[in-house]
Amino acid sequence: MFQEIEVVTTSRTQMVDITNKIQQEVTKSGIKDGVCCLYVPHTTAGITINEHADPSVREDILAKLEELIPRGRGYRHLEGNADAHIKASIVGSSVMVIIEEGRLHLGTWQGVFFCEFDGPRRRRLFIKLLSA
Repeated sequence: MFQEIEVVTTSRTQMVDITNKIQQEVTKSGIKDGVCCLYVPHTTAGITINEHADPSVREDILAKLEELIPRGRGYRHLEGNADAHIKASIVGSSVMVIIEEGRLHLGTWQGVFFCEFDGPRRRRLFIKLLSA
């Protein structure tokens, strides 16, 4: 089963917790056991799994990425968003999550995050659900 959802971001860099949106798609599918593959088809955005209980973790991740890969540092890419491309490459464009008993099988503190590095924008996220 293939789904596409929209993620709307509101700032240039942002980590949007999409765990509940993904779980809704899993629930709608009726799949009880399998795999959820999530893919971001953008070169300046990514996806990751990390802590979602404490929002300061997201802030720390974004701050460290900005420190390591600052905007406007003489990059050759002329569009002004070379830093976003680099950050997206480091974070990655896909993750997989096990589905067990109809639920995403995440750790106690884990959530799924859409990572925006060149917003604000309307973005797409592809979801492929595979039944075991």
